[in-house]
Amino acid sequence: MDVGGGTVPKEPGDTSPEQFTGTAGIVEVKRPNLPPAQLRAIRTGQHPTFDRVVFEFDGGIVPGYRVEYVDKPIRSCGAGEIVQIGGYGFLSVQMSPAQAHTEEGQPTIKSRGVAPDLAVIKELKSLCDFEANVQWVMGLSSPNRYRVLELTNPARLVIDVRK
Repeated sequence: MDVGGGTVPKEPGDTSPEQFTGTAGIVEVKRPNLPPAQLRAIRTGQHPTFDRVVFEFDGGIVPGYRVEYVDKPIRSCGAGEIVQIGGYGFLSVQMSPAQAHTEEGQPTIKSRGVAPDLAVIKELKSLCDFEANVQWVMGLSSPNRYRVLELTNPARLVIDVRK
């Protein structure tokens, strides 16, 4: 939909343009002096030129993050157990300070794995929720270029992976 020469984003926040250069390198933002942000929801979506993952947090700010491609074997934090995940490219999303549980220890995300089977994003799995560190890994059909966006109201970390 075009309004006054601009496109209306599909969700609040600037999510355009549909075409983007992206990166295959590391994207990192540090925010060490914040209280842990609580992960509330994870959504996936398919767009004409990219697939999207949205990590939504309580409060008004996105925690620090590090997004990067990793090699197999994919390992969970703590015990270091090998985690099986489908795909041929593996994009790690580490968020800190963050947590995916309540103060009582109850998980805020019901499923520790999601298989949206989109064009690029095939699977997501939780690797860590320990000591204010939350990590998820995306199994991709191929290691395509990606971009990272921060959106507000509510606070969201968005990862778009090109098709």
